[in-house]
Amino acid sequence: MSATRLRRYFLSFMLYVMFVPGAVTAQGLSAVERKIAALVEEQYDEAVKLLRRSVNINSGTFNLKGVRKVGRVYRRELAALGFDVQWLPMPDRMKRAGHLFAYRWGTQGKGVLLIGHLDTVFEKDSPFQRFAMGDTTATGPGVNDMKGGNVAIIYALRALYDLGLLDNTRIIVAFHGDEEEAGRPVAVSRRDIRAAARECDVALGFEGGVPGTGTIARRGISGWQLQVEGTQGHSSAVFGEQYGSGAIYEAARILYTFYDDVRGEEYLTFNPGVLLGGTMVQFDPEAYRGRAFGKSNVIAQIVAASGDLRFFADEQKEQARDKMRTIVSHHLPGTSATISFTDSYPAMSPTEGNYALLAMYDQVSRDLGLGAIQAYDPAGRGAADVSFVAAQLDCMDGLGVEGKGAHTVHETIHLPSLTRATQRAAVLIYRLTRAQNDGLNQQ
Repeated sequence: MSATRLRRYFLSFMLYVMFVPGAVTAQGLSAVERKIAALVEEQYDEAVKLLRRSVNINSGTFNLKGVRKVGRVYRRELAALGFDVQWLPMPDRMKRAGHLFAYRWGTQGKGVLLIGHLDTVFEKDSPFQRFAMGDTTATGPGVNDMKGGNVAIIYALRALYDLGLLDNTRIIVAFHGDEEEAGRPVAVSRRDIRAAARECDVALGFEGGVPGTGTIARRGISGWQLQVEGTQGHSSAVFGEQYGSGAIYEAARILYTFYDDVRGEEYLTFNPGVLLGGTMVQFDPEAYRGRAFGKSNVIAQIVAASGDLRFFADEQKEQARDKMRTIVSHHLPGTSATISFTDSYPAMSPTEGNYALLAMYDQVSRDLGLGAIQAYDPAGRGAADVSFVAAQLDCMDGLGVEGKGAHTVHETIHLPSLTRATQRAAVLIYRLTRAQNDGLNQQ
């Protein structure tokens, strides 16, 4: 399916939800749901304490001890709510900490998979390490991406537990330890969440929320690695018949032609994130780190570059890859180059089931007095773990907290959004676990 066709489907279904009578039925909170919302408000201070505690533990993806430590903090919280909590380690060769999964088994209503992650992009050598609280905002590494979302999951479940509403429910919580840099192969690192999805009917992802929106479609992500070789020689002979143009000129040609010839299709982006070139290059593609040596009077012999490719459908991904391969195959004099691709996150398509789930979430938000929820444009979101189960069950993401500056040292959370996200999640989970199995919209 082309991106343009998906875009039309996205817009036409949104018009259906917004304007067809009965697409969203007025309901209002029940007495039990009002108790849920009130209890979430009462637990706000405790929720912020848990947020502070987890943010102050560095859990960069490659800080395996830190990721495990955050996992232990959340493990205690979930075990206290009656979950069977398991730490699922990854093989040592993958250099990833592992995942925290928690299970409740029951037969009432729909099975719900709740998705978060323990790791952040801020490693131990980052200057950004501590939680700092203001009046309505707080800053800290991972405060909204996504330890704020994790806390919303835990305190939504706590409110339901305290009111005796988790009995006989089927809920799985999946906290990955490597969402920011998924372990390879993903068939191993995402094996457990795919198994969990087979036990559930609905998946809810708690990546950072955008006010008034829910995410029912996400682009997929693929990696690419470019290797370029030239002929080393004295710079005075560059462009000549003996030495040709050198590796750096060839890499520049390739990247500019990517920009000029492949760019422009809706939802398709590709970004060179790191590039090293010279007479000697050492590059670790797993850690995105390396060293290069060269001199201004020596023609560059080697270039290594690595980047990502984001797409809305597999067809779009493969077409872009073919164009990139063709560009790489045309070499400047005295050079050669190869490009390889690795699959990472699949695309999450905007299915009818996802839209029905969005309509239910919209009703929850309206009933709580928190306003309408509309579908978020997938061009504005990156990849996320919910995509790995999107082909198996109805999914929605973006249920987490609101904030700014994710992946930067200015990352913030808008603190009132922690309560809003938790209330919406708690009521939505409550309704799902009471829903009939023949349709999301039947309560």
